[in-house]
Formats: sequence, C-alpha cells, structure tokens
Amino acid sequence: MAAGARGLPWRLLLLSCFVAGGSAQDFGQTQFICTSVPKDVDLCSATLQNSVPGEDLKTTVMQLRETVLQQKETIMNQKETIRELTSKLTRCEGQSGGEAGDSRVGGRRKEPGSKNTMGDVSRGPSDTLSQLSQTLQSLKQRLENLEQFSRNNNSVQANSLKDLLQSKIDDLEKQVLSRVNSLEEGRPGLRNETEQRGRVESTLTSLHQRITDLEKGQKENRPLDKFQLTFPLRTNYMYAKVKKSLPEMYAFSICMWIKSNASPGVGTPFSYAVPGQANELVLIEWGNNPMEILINDKVAKLPFLINDGKWHHICVTWTTRDGVWEAFQDGVMRGSGENLAPYHPIKPQGVLILGQEQDTLGGGFDATQAFVGDMANFNIWDRKLSLGEIYNLATCSSKAQVGNVFSWMETSIEIYGGASKWTFEACRQLN
Repeated sequence: MAAGARGLPWRLLLLSCFVAGGSAQDFGQTQFICTSVPKDVDLCSATLQNSVPGEDLKTTVMQLRETVLQQKETIMNQKETIRELTSKLTRCEGQSGGEAGDSRVGGRRKEPGSKNTMGDVSRGPSDTLSQLSQTLQSLKQRLENLEQFSRNNNSVQANSLKDLLQSKIDDLEKQVLSRVNSLEEGRPGLRNETEQRGRVESTLTSLHQRITDLEKGQKENRPLDKFQLTFPLRTNYMYAKVKKSLPEMYAFSICMWIKSNASPGVGTPFSYAVPGQANELVLIEWGNNPMEILINDKVAKLPFLINDGKWHHICVTWTTRDGVWEAFQDGVMRGSGENLAPYHPIKPQGVLILGQEQDTLGGGFDATQAFVGDMANFNIWDRKLSLGEIYNLATCSSKAQVGNVFSWMETSIEIYGGASKWTFEACRQLN
C-alpha cells in the first residue's frame, strides 16, 4: 500500500479542525480529517482554504481504493506467472532428469507430494513404444495359445472371438507404426501424446480382459493351481489381493515363479501391510536398485537377476532368531545374511497384495513401483524350507509341496484393474 501511495500526484495531510479565534490551548473536542493537497502548494494556505474537504476526501478514498485493486490484480498476475513457470520447470526436469533421486528411506517410499496418482507412470515416446510393442507381443502369444485350444476343441465361438481380437491387435499395431513415423518426422504430431497413449493403453487393457474371458473356457481343463497372473502395464490400478491375511510368523519361506523384462526394475511382486506399518513384508525391485526384501522397514539386498524375459524360480527364507535370511534363484542359493529385523515376528491381520507396493493399508499404490510381468505358484510357509524342498519347487517335481500359510489357488485371490489369469506353462516346459 505504501509503495502505491507514494506514486499518487497528491499528498495526504492529517489536519485538526480549527476553532475560529481560538488557540491550541483553547481547543475543546477536536476532530481529525484527511485532506488532499496539491503536491507543490503551501500546506498552511491549503489548510485554511480547505477546512471542510468533503469532496476532496471522497476523491482521495476512491483513488486509494483503485490503487489497492490495481496492486491486488498485479499480485494475482504475478502469482499465476510464477505457477506457470514452476509447472514448466517441473515438466522440464521430469523429461531431462527422470527420477534422479528418491526421497524414500532406503530407496523405497516417496513423499506424498511426489506420488504419481494419475493411473500410469510417465514415459517418453521411446519407452511408450517399447512397452506397447511388448504388450502386443504378449497378446499375440496368448492368441496363439487360444488358436491351439480352439483347434483341439473345435470351438466356433472361440474362433469368432479370436478373429475379432486379431483384428483389434492389427489396428493397434497400425497406431504404433503411425507413432513411430511421427517420431521419425520430428514429432510434429505428438502434442497430445499423453491422451493418445491413454486411448491406446485403454484399448489394450480391454483386449486383455476379453482374452481373459475367452480363456476362462479352458478352466475345466486345468487344475486350479495351474495358472499365472499377468500384469502387462505399469499402472497403479492393476493388482491382485489375497483373500485372507497372514498369521503371526516367527519364520517364513516365500517362493514363486516370476518372468519379467521390465526396466528399470521389475517393480513389486508382493507387499504385506499391517495397521501402523505399510512395509511389514515387501519384495521390491524399484528403479536401478537391486531387488530387496523389507521386514518392518528393515532392508536386505537380494542377489537376484531375473529381468531377462525368462521364467525364474525364486525363494526367500527368514527366521526371527538373529534375523537370518537366505535367497535362492532357480533352486540354487545365491546369497544369505543376518540381522534383518531380528526378533521381530511378522504381525497378523494385514493385507497381502500382489503386483503393487502399499503406502497405506490396502492402498496408496504408486505406478512407478508396480510389478510388470508374470508370476505363478506364489506360496508361503511359516517355516524355513530345506534345500531339497526348494529344489523340488524349482524343478517342478511331483514331490514339491504347497504353502501351509498360503497356497497358489485361483479361488484364493481377487483380481483388479485388468490384470489377467491364464494357463501356467513354465513347469510343462521343464517336464
């Protein structure tokens, strides 16, 4: 306000109302008024001539009000400019630097303000095209499986739906090719890239769901445990939820088959959260960090190398006594350690999620930490398995046991967001 007032062509003078024929000592009650005086006029003479400045006072108030409104409008414009510049700077930093740092302790949890809640992780054009190409290849493979199933069962309905899906995939491939051409021509048509990608990936998710519906016809021909879960896209809405919680455990063995070629990092195969602790038990490979096992927010780095697009069998065992852990890949122990959350039992009454990392109980998913790939035969025991038991699991032996805490059954999980189930083939290939 002061800066604006100094710029006015008038000066403000606070005067007392003179009583005729009186002196300063003769004043009884006094009244102060605000009078506008021209800048170069003598203050005393101006005072005598304008002892009752009604109109001047009104004019001055109006001028001051107008000045305040102008300054307020200027401030609002400056704030809007700052917001716009900040937004542009943030976008530039995101495109140039990616995820340069991680505010989460140990490279896991982000601050709430940095959380991606818009459905899928931001990607550049090359990453998007690569992801779409992988997804289309996955759909083609599943269609080939359906073709074989249809030939064996002579299903007219299956063939009709297969042809329709094949047509949709061909259309998607044309869209991908069109975007490649746009990139080669200098990106003139990619201003609405996020919107285009959203439409394409929405169609892909729909296709996955329709293929899944078609594959449900094969359930009668496979045991309930002979299935795999597929998470084709890195989103914050695709996941599977285990229907029951875990008991209190003083030891565990967790084993599964896993296949992924996601980069960077395969994401979070599973996370178990309990009230008051979102990281009670988590397996995660996020960004360029190695795969880690978290127990009560304590971390051990695991020597797994699995993102080569091939099926691998992995197991992690742990006991609360001294926090001793061991890691097995394809039936062979790859690493071990101790002091991982020693003497802390795994708490009961939590939520077990496949495919996402929980920041809150049963939710708070972050697309950047989502699992991308396939998993099968996820089992949990409340004891440490022997070397022979783990080897039987990794070689699909008929002697292999199922988990006594959680066993891999289609009826034991609920699927959300377009993740899909279909027949598990890895053990068939080994045998």
